[in-house]
Amino acid sequence: MRRPVARKLSVLAVSAAVVSVGAAAPPGAGANPVEKVPVAVGYGGAVSSVDPDASAAGIEVLRRGGNAVDAAVATAAALGVTEPYSAGIGGGGYFVHYDAKSRAVHTLDGRETAPLTADSQLFVENGTAIPFAEAVSSGLSVGTPGTPATWQKALDKWGSRGLGTLLKPAERLARDGFVVDDTFRAQTAANETRFRYFPDTAELFLPNGSLPVVGSTFKNPDLARTYAELAKKGVGALYRGDIAEDIVDTVNHPPVDPASGWNARPGDLTAKDLDAYRVKSQAPTRTSYRGLGVYSMAPSSSGGTTVGEALNILERTDLSKASEVQYLHRYIEASRIAFADRGRWVGDPAFEDVPTKELLSQRYADSRECLIEDDAVLTSPVAPGDPRNPAACDASGTAAPTTYEGDSTTHLTVADKWGNVVSYTLTIEQTGGSGITVPGRGFILNNELTDFSFTPASPAVHDPNLPGPGKRPRSSMSPTIVLDQHGKPVVALGSPGGATIITTVLQTLTGFLDRGLPLVDAIAAPRASQRNQTTTELEPGLWNSPSKAKLAAIGHGFRQNPEIGAATGVQRLPNGKWLAAAETVRRGGGSAMVVRSAS
Repeated sequence: MRRPVARKLSVLAVSAAVVSVGAAAPPGAGANPVEKVPVAVGYGGAVSSVDPDASAAGIEVLRRGGNAVDAAVATAAALGVTEPYSAGIGGGGYFVHYDAKSRAVHTLDGRETAPLTADSQLFVENGTAIPFAEAVSSGLSVGTPGTPATWQKALDKWGSRGLGTLLKPAERLARDGFVVDDTFRAQTAANETRFRYFPDTAELFLPNGSLPVVGSTFKNPDLARTYAELAKKGVGALYRGDIAEDIVDTVNHPPVDPASGWNARPGDLTAKDLDAYRVKSQAPTRTSYRGLGVYSMAPSSSGGTTVGEALNILERTDLSKASEVQYLHRYIEASRIAFADRGRWVGDPAFEDVPTKELLSQRYADSRECLIEDDAVLTSPVAPGDPRNPAACDASGTAAPTTYEGDSTTHLTVADKWGNVVSYTLTIEQTGGSGITVPGRGFILNNELTDFSFTPASPAVHDPNLPGPGKRPRSSMSPTIVLDQHGKPVVALGSPGGATIITTVLQTLTGFLDRGLPLVDAIAAPRASQRNQTTTELEPGLWNSPSKAKLAAIGHGFRQNPEIGAATGVQRLPNGKWLAAAETVRRGGGSAMVVRSAS
């Protein structure tokens, strides 16, 4: 019973309380703070990110005739300056691109890879898994970065400007500095102890031995020089040149302060690992929902398959007519089931036989949807099904718990005047990554390999996410683009948040497509996140709402999470207009901009 979208999505533009903003001043121009505005409507293209300096970098490129891919790279590079604990050239990510001419969606897998010497025992010592916190701040956790190669691949395929030109705004921002806000200081404070383990990190991010002061100007001259070198020599310098040598030496001999007593276990990254790294061009996942095409990342990310399966499970329910409690119940249960299947089936397809097509089939979703009851709650962990041989309402398999993923990362969304769109999620894993700064280079290395299962999630079930040589760890990143029946963009969005990315994207999509919320309100709505666990995480807005008690009466259990995700999105409006939307509060609020304001 597929129900077409029964309204014009383009009219659901803005809440009355928010205002539009056009292009801001170029970043790095004296480190004056740029105002954060969560929604903007206008012409010439749009950029939405968590940071105003980064959004301004993308707008600067669009204003000068660059396309969405060019602007996305410039925005991402600027985020490496202002959001160094969430993203940067020491990490990786997933890039989803809509080409307006062909009306087709393409994706790039720029996920980090394990060293070629890695095996399933990467995080095991003396038969026991290394404590997670010890693994994070170590060379063992660092995968070969994919972000610089992703930028170059995207530009080679779809860009109109050279990398050197697009790195200029970020280089300027790193050299001249940006204004420290509450979020940057708080994130630094949360990492202060482990940053002090590594003298180069402490020197950069704890100026004069102290936390950066809100309102002060933070400069990163080492990163400015690194960007200048990449601009001159190309990204090959990071994979085969001087920067590559510095990365290898840092991973294999972590520059730890001996007085700290920290055991920064060395990794085994080699020049061969960096030289062998390749970004993967691959087809997106596609799910039909309410007559729309929902496109996202295929494995190695689990985002596209898990969001897609949950949407297929929800397809039979008219969420537009459901009460809030009915809506949340169905959304939570669909998430629970989809995560059960994610844990069993999704890993790096170069190593695992991932049934992507079957996971996204409506037939399989229907066989899982019948597990949901209106007046009862499934017991977690729910057992996975078999997408290759669906059995209606079967819950007889062996369940496995969902493993932990770091909750940092960042997302940006861009559209240009020609109608091209980019949805791009990039990361260094948890906030602060490995905590290890490459000496003299100004960027932190990722701890992405901790996204692998250290040991099998369940001894009785095959775990597709154990480490392996050159293997990509499973991700939850879900950069998404939704197209209408004519192949034109409706909305594009994504979020950071580790495994909560999947539920944030799912909840935002259903809030916008089904519940009739303007995009900025769908992003701002209080979130729930169920990941096949005994309790569902709730933000305070739901924790303190009447719906919580009504859901508990059905059997739901909860735990509180102060903040889940930090989404951004763009929406196509009539007559060449775009709407950009970002967070109103989370991470201090996001930054939505357009080239020319409609107001």
